[in-house]
Order: sequence, then structure tokens, then C-alpha cells
Amino acid sequence: MSDLGPRTDASGRPVTGRWLEQLTPGTLIHHALRRTISESDNVGFTTMTMNPAWLHLDFAYAEDTEFGKPLVNSLLTLAMVVGISVHETTLGTTVANLGFEKVDFPAPLFHGDTIRVETKVLAARESSSRPTQGVVTFEHRAFNQDDVLACRAVRNALMMKAPA
Repeated sequence: MSDLGPRTDASGRPVTGRWLEQLTPGTLIHHALRRTISESDNVGFTTMTMNPAWLHLDFAYAEDTEFGKPLVNSLLTLAMVVGISVHETTLGTTVANLGFEKVDFPAPLFHGDTIRVETKVLAARESSSRPTQGVVTFEHRAFNQDDVLACRAVRNALMMKAPA
């Protein structure tokens, strides 16, 4: 990664994200963080978000499904995927998440699965209305411990340019 701008923000907080100029299309980041998803993670997230789906909470119900056990809530998966990516992409360098273009869950995750995440920069452009910012399109991909793709999310973020 090139050394563009200070590695702290205006208030002195450490910045580990990348500036717009460092997010060139084709850049691939293999994130250092990995996370094993526990039953507690899944039940806590599912109940906190008011999702009563038996498939995430009821072992007896899930036993009779094609999966044979509870699935990790897909929104927890998405939240973890983006969260894992933050340290090496947007921490201290983003203005706002602009939205998701596409989210897919090609394979389920279960309690005890460990995910790893990689991010590819699909596009980056300067903003026409904000001279110190630009829009970056990220593709985040999460794989379980067996390297099975479990989540693919394409999102747009408003990013800061490196300080002068």
C-alpha cells in the first residue's frame, strides 16, 4: 500500500482504511481477521433483530430440515463480512456506506464455522459534486473453513481522498 496522507485523522485517531487513491480497480485484499461464528452469536443477533425464524433458533425444527441443524442468520453473515473488511478498507477513510447492489448466500453457515473474507475493488471514481471524495465499489467474499463461498456482497462506499 502506498503512503498517501497521514495515518491518523484530524483528531489523531489511527486510520487503517485506504484512501480513494489507494483503492484502484482490481485491488484484492485478503483480510487478516477471521471469525468463528458461535451459537451465542447467532441466537443473540437473531433475537436482537426480532427475527423469529425457527431455522435459526429451534434445534428440533432445524433437525427436520435439509440442513439438519440451525443456520446462521444471513444478515449476521453479511454484517460480519462487512465488519471484517473495515479495518483494511474503510476505517477512518469512509464518509458513508451508500448501499448494496447485490448480496448472495450460495452456501449456508452453521455454528462453529470460521469465515475468512477477501475484498476486491471493482470500480473507483472521483465524485463530481464532492471534490475531496469519491465512490468505490467493493465486492466482499466470505468463505468457510473448507473454502466454500458462503457470501458475496457488492457495495458502494463514499470514500475520502488522501489529505493534502
